[in-house]
Amino acid sequence: MFGFVNIYKPKGLTSFDVVAYLRKITKIKQIGHTGTLDPFAQGVLPVCIGKSARLIEYLADDKEYLASVQFGKTTTTYDLEGDVVQTFDKKVSFDEIKKALKSFEGEIEQIPPIYSAIKVNGKKLYDYARQGQKVEIKPRKVFISEITPIEFEEELQIVKIKVRCSKGTYIRSIANDLGNKLGCGGYLCELIRTLAGSFSVANSVKLEDIKSCEDVKKALINPVDVLNYPVYELNESEKDYVSHGMSLHLKDELFNSDIVILVYSGRIYAVGKVEQNKIITKKVFEVI
Repeated sequence: MFGFVNIYKPKGLTSFDVVAYLRKITKIKQIGHTGTLDPFAQGVLPVCIGKSARLIEYLADDKEYLASVQFGKTTTTYDLEGDVVQTFDKKVSFDEIKKALKSFEGEIEQIPPIYSAIKVNGKKLYDYARQGQKVEIKPRKVFISEITPIEFEEELQIVKIKVRCSKGTYIRSIANDLGNKLGCGGYLCELIRTLAGSFSVANSVKLEDIKSCEDVKKALINPVDVLNYPVYELNESEKDYVSHGMSLHLKDELFNSDIVILVYSGRIYAVGKVEQNKIITKKVFEVI
């Protein structure tokens, strides 16, 4: 098998749990995911089957989330699974929240949670946290293209926000930073990933509905359908050239991207890079 499966990860499972389950029912070892979701989170988890993992770098990597933030407390992990660090009596209004969220729009610097898998000096941050060790966490630049409040339960002090952001953005950090900005503390109490690149909730498959290898095959997505690059149809002789890593000479073809997906019989055969009047073969997939 070769392609992607857009799994809707349920609450309570790690992303690796999903991969392990699919490996078990398909007997395929070469399975991985394109981006971790925390166990308490749910939503879109694109999974690579077979050699399609080699295509991850060509997938769109913007994300969209529905996130619920509980005000009134801060936690060690910036979410509902951490220990409470501080409590606040202050109550906030919907107008205050909307005003505060505007400061998160565009390119911002964000400090990742200490309970995260980012490595500092070869060691994951959560290992430092569990051992009670202090470590300097440098801020990282991320881009928030949309951050909108959807609804606010004023009595419970819980706001639901829609966030569209770049890869590497920590929604837990946004929750914590928003609470700090409002002076009332805050942590992430629910998270749903609704979009990951070209994979959306609308075309996802619930993990509970995947019970056999046949179910995986039925859910398999052709990479050509989710890679947002120009497609070049290979003829028989061109396919032979590409299979040996050779370049293709072009005459009249023009592309609006330096990356081109080389297709044969409707399936991806290789990835090429356009340089002047040539397509240089970068990766070949023996899937035909």
